[in-house]
Amino acid sequence: MGAIGICLVSLITSCLLLHSVSATTRHYKFEIKMQNVTRLCHTKSMVTVNGQFPGPKVVAREGDRLEIEVLNHVQNNISIHWHGIRQLRSGWADGPAYITQCPIQTGQSYVYNFTIIGQRGTFWWHAHISWLRSTVYGPIIILPKKNTPYPFAKPYKEVPIIFGEWFNADTEAIIAQALQTGGGPNVSDAYTINGLPGPLYNCSAKDTFKLKVKPGKTYLLRLINAALNDELFFSIANHTLRVIDADGVYVKPFETDTLIITPGQTHNVLLKTKPHFPNATFYMTARPYVTGPGTFDNSTVAGILEYESKSRPHLKNLPLFKPLLPALNDTTFVTNFTSRLRSLATPHFPANVPLNVDKHLFFTVGLGTSPCDQNKTCQGPNGTKFSASVNNISFVQPTTALLQSHFLGQSKGVYKPDFPYSPLNWFNYTGNPPNNTLVKNDTKLMVLPFNTSVELVMQDTSILGAESHPLHLHGFNFFVVGQGFGNFDGNKDPANFNLADPIERNTVGVPSGGWVAIRFLADNPGVWFMHCHLEVHTSWGLKMAWLVLDGKLPNQKLPLPPRDLPKC
Repeated sequence: MGAIGICLVSLITSCLLLHSVSATTRHYKFEIKMQNVTRLCHTKSMVTVNGQFPGPKVVAREGDRLEIEVLNHVQNNISIHWHGIRQLRSGWADGPAYITQCPIQTGQSYVYNFTIIGQRGTFWWHAHISWLRSTVYGPIIILPKKNTPYPFAKPYKEVPIIFGEWFNADTEAIIAQALQTGGGPNVSDAYTINGLPGPLYNCSAKDTFKLKVKPGKTYLLRLINAALNDELFFSIANHTLRVIDADGVYVKPFETDTLIITPGQTHNVLLKTKPHFPNATFYMTARPYVTGPGTFDNSTVAGILEYESKSRPHLKNLPLFKPLLPALNDTTFVTNFTSRLRSLATPHFPANVPLNVDKHLFFTVGLGTSPCDQNKTCQGPNGTKFSASVNNISFVQPTTALLQSHFLGQSKGVYKPDFPYSPLNWFNYTGNPPNNTLVKNDTKLMVLPFNTSVELVMQDTSILGAESHPLHLHGFNFFVVGQGFGNFDGNKDPANFNLADPIERNTVGVPSGGWVAIRFLADNPGVWFMHCHLEVHTSWGLKMAWLVLDGKLPNQKLPLPPRDLPKC
């Protein structure tokens, strides 16, 4: 690097340091270790953070800098993703293994260093390698800047509620076996609320989350779906929830008895308790929304809402009310709920949806097959392996990090910069499936110049059965400007796009047998992962990455990698 380049880097670093002086730096230490945990009368040793399941809560304010040291004491490689945090010019801290970093190896450590810019709300962190996020996850709470109120009355209390899945078996062994045989992995043994399965499972009554509330108060529930493979319905018996936030973005408030939340998504809701102590207790339950044809777990996790009162009767004598959740495949409810989500679109919280589009992209997402390895028998359709793809390309994970390869100019042989703008072969995506279900396997990136405005239509396919896919984009929020069922019609459907107050989020469900259209501005240089947040589909290859090039100005360029960046 020449003298001018070094001076430029020094100038950028100085600016970052000056910026950080006015912000609070919050330090956390995450120690990755094995811990014995018992659920459903089954004890297993599993990977945890600081010995906790779920892991520790990270709390900061908008504008704060976070320094989170991760020390790996287990035999597994590890990396941590800060889900929903935009990582503006801090892509080295985003976390997906082999995308923005090599994983942290046994006995090694890495400090994730990033600043919260223009965000507040509920987010979460999780392992981003193999299936380790089944046990390695926890909430991130970003509070507004000091003296900045919520756009609603301050709640009496705030409570994180994080949904997960419990497997009696080792999840690393489950996915390893599935990938080896080409078949579907075993499903979980229970769903959990804050790590607890609840009384509707055998041998689990003592492991029940209880939310104790006072009459006549308003509680802010921070809901996070950290489940590995299932979208979930959630409801509290005899109580109404007021939705006020989605993926860390305020929405036009609306009331509902039940909500749907996909893996990766968060929702903030206000729960207003009854004005007087009720002579009853109430279940809060969650169970899956299922659209695919495969095997699924239709069990239900339950927590208990209890009212506190000095003169309350003994709780065991109180009746217990249960909510009525939608049917497992109630796509109509899901469609109606998601259509109610709208941005605030106020002067203080504008919906800055790109109105002019530089690149129109069309991606198919869905399942397919790959040939079985020679001299092996596979358990997928007609003796093949299950695969998944975007534009019929099943992503092959590299053995070195994409961001590092790009930054050092050593991308040859690591990835190809020619991800297709649309499918190479058109067919009736939601009609009868084609005879050829095979996918291509490759590592391709979509390259975007800095500040490109993108409109992306994601189309579900019915090749192995139509199925909903929650797609998560790293590094950006996007606006959901339209969605529908059947095949997207580029001549008719854009006329109905909502460009006034579309919901802004980071994870969206591609409807089963339908499509969704999103828009975003590629104003964050780096390599950014996009993948289905159903972990089994990600393992099968339903993922891709974007390469956003540097802009011309110093504050539009990716900074140098940190010195402790893990090596492959």
